[in-house]
Amino acid sequence: MTRYPDIPKPIRSGIVLVDPERGTPQRIIILQFNPDTLERSLAPQSAGDQADSGGGGSGSGDKNEALRLKGPAQETWKFTAEIDATDQFEVAALDGIHPQLATLEMLVQPTTAKLRDAMRLSKKGTIEISPIEMPLTLFTWGSKRVMPVRITELSINESAFDVNLNPIRASLSVGLKVLTVSDLPAGHRGAELYLAHLAQKERLAAAARGGALSALGLNSGDIGLGRV
Repeated sequence: MTRYPDIPKPIRSGIVLVDPERGTPQRIIILQFNPDTLERSLAPQSAGDQADSGGGGSGSGDKNEALRLKGPAQETWKFTAEIDATDQFEVAALDGIHPQLATLEMLVQPTTAKLRDAMRLSKKGTIEISPIEMPLTLFTWGSKRVMPVRITELSINESAFDVNLNPIRASLSVGLKVLTVSDLPAGHRGAELYLAHLAQKERLAAAARGGALSALGLNSGDIGLGRV
């Protein structure tokens, strides 16, 4: 069989569950196929959002805040992932893709042990029970995009089954919210990972070639004197 050793092996996207205290990976989930498209949305957190955009000056916002940001932009991701047992010939699929689906579903479910602990506290008459904390979740899309996230949407469309009704093919719609320093306490490992993610963006932006005012039909005098 002909081999091509020089062909680089494609990098897979995936999800890593991390112990927020120790920083050690607890579980690594590699997506079988990289999504064909990514839908990303960034909503800036502007301090002057309530200011009047008209010329009357009747808005309730502070005009001195119009160019200020309250914090990092709220960033969301959406993509569709495919799982197909027929493309995993080297792996026994006695349960179809049940294990892969269950692994992803447990990203938004507390474990039975944690639920039982909460039930025991409730039976003891504990007035306030803290919400169950999940592991820190990272979404990775190559080395330049590693970010802490919270899964906001997980929709599963099972489209094929074996003779035992085990699903063997499914499409998953996944929604993620990138967690920023506004979402996490100071010193939290996830906050540090977000800062590293943002610093990577800064490095990439610095590498971009800048434009020239002449390409816009302007010169520095037009900008400085407010002639635009």
